Amino acid sequence: MHSHSHAADSEHREGYDFAHPLPVWGLVAVFIALTVLTIITVAQASFDLGSFDVALTMFIATIKATLVMLFFMHLAFDKPFNLIVFLSSFVFVALFITFTLTDAQLTSSAFEPVIDEPPVVVTAPQ
Repeated sequence: MHSHSHAADSEHREGYDFAHPLPVWGLVAVFIALTVLTIITVAQASFDLGSFDVALTMFIATIKATLVMLFFMHLAFDKPFNLIVFLSSFVFVALFITFTLTDAQLTSSAFEPVIDEPPVVVTAPQ
């Protein structure tokens, strides 16, 4: 007969260390940070910052996504390899969005239709 229980044995096996309980104050702090950043995003929408508008919104969204990834997805407490894989995919998505927005801004005048012929004016019969 074993001197320790099966539950105690499973705590030390590989693959069973996925739970990382956070203290309530830590979760509340993340919640407050996400709420404040959301309020800042909504308040920022009322200001016209030109092309800086999208950059600021994406920056705030990146901070919020980072908080969610670190604490709610437990990447802050996970193996470093998982963090590297997830952040590298996040960086590539950010690069694709940035390049798309940059290209759209540079070629936005090309999206306007060019009409070469004068408009046809129809007059009512007299």
